[in-house]
Amino acid sequence: MIYLKRLEYDLILKQAKEEYDNECCGFLAGVKKGEDIYINKMYSLTNIDNSSEHFSMDPKEQFEKIRLIRKEKMELLGNYHSHPHSPSRPSEEDKRLAFDPRVIYSILSLQDIEKPVFNMFKINKNDVEKLDYEII
Repeated sequence: MIYLKRLEYDLILKQAKEEYDNECCGFLAGVKKGEDIYINKMYSLTNIDNSSEHFSMDPKEQFEKIRLIRKEKMELLGNYHSHPHSPSRPSEEDKRLAFDPRVIYSILSLQDIEKPVFNMFKINKNDVEKLDYEII
């Protein structure tokens, strides 16, 4: 099972709403214990594309965040981004750019901004698996 801290989910939601109408993005970090994955912290990144349809993470920020994750004795478990105007499922571009099938890809849809939808996926080429998770 994947466990996501409530505070971290709330921070992702806050970032997505603050950066709306653009897609927001960031890293998810934590620890693995047996079959369980604990996402303990989100690390927001800048979408240098400033777009509502796609995102690119700032490379300098990526390296800084990875150093922080390692310093805090966690591992990079995945990433997240928002879909301001589309459902919480990987777009064709998301699938094409998903290079690591071990990573958790998370998407927060603000298509209905009053009822955000957050999903997690494993992506291996065009094979998309929706993952179960719990907010704790």
